[in-house]
Amino acid sequence: MPVPPSRAPLRLPHVVCSLALLVLLTGCGAGGFAGTGMSGAATEEARITGVPGPPGAAAGTPRGWPSLPPAPAASPQPAELPGLGPRTRAAVPATARQAFVVTGDSVDSNRSTAVLYTRDGPAGPGWRATLGPWPAHNALNGWTGEHWEGDLRSPVGVFTLTAAGGRLAPPDTALPYDLSPDFAVAGEGFHGEPLEGSFDYVVAIDYNRLPGTSPLDHTRPLGEARGGGIWVHVDHGGPTQGCVSVTEDRMKTLLGALDPAMKPVIVMGDAESLGR
Repeated sequence: MPVPPSRAPLRLPHVVCSLALLVLLTGCGAGGFAGTGMSGAATEEARITGVPGPPGAAAGTPRGWPSLPPAPAASPQPAELPGLGPRTRAAVPATARQAFVVTGDSVDSNRSTAVLYTRDGPAGPGWRATLGPWPAHNALNGWTGEHWEGDLRSPVGVFTLTAAGGRLAPPDTALPYDLSPDFAVAGEGFHGEPLEGSFDYVVAIDYNRLPGTSPLDHTRPLGEARGGGIWVHVDHGGPTQGCVSVTEDRMKTLLGALDPAMKPVIVMGDAESLGR
């Protein structure tokens, strides 16, 4: 979780995504597939796509998985976002034309599947998958409908995506982007994997924050106890402390695809919760 930039008089955060492990910005998570029996990159890719990774894919590869095959050129356009129940669908704003749906394997799992859906307009013909499915990580302990600082769970819900940032110059993106060295991070994850580079590219998830501000903004409308600094960021090869992470190449692709004019949102949670 980010420490406020040196140029702004913000207080040091005590937020879910922090790891006090020799960091300038604390990591939004740590660790590998603890207790899951997963054998690494190739196994995870096969779990999502049904297509095994290339021979010799190393287990525990720090930054994720081999490239997925391209999505079919033509796919059905469901009237509603797949996998969502009536309560979750009702929370998606009618104005949203992009939805990054992150579906956790179970309430206690730190592994998820991410798909970006797009529709042509609020009254358009339906949603179509434009990116993914991608394997992703979420918080170490899984998901919660009532997130609190330090619970090591990602919040379930529908949240807007209004700002991005990172330590590296942005790819071609329409989102407001805060380029800052304060996105630096060091230290190790839950299972010893390096966190360096995790915040090279981030998209702020508008949970307990002011939409449209830098991801480094520490304002917490719900109060400090409810955590904050929940981002989509570069995967470091293990679960996070509250964020969602995908590989670096997919972060750049996502940044290029998200369009503020399409009012993008993230729909995130375990499959059972999202199905309600």
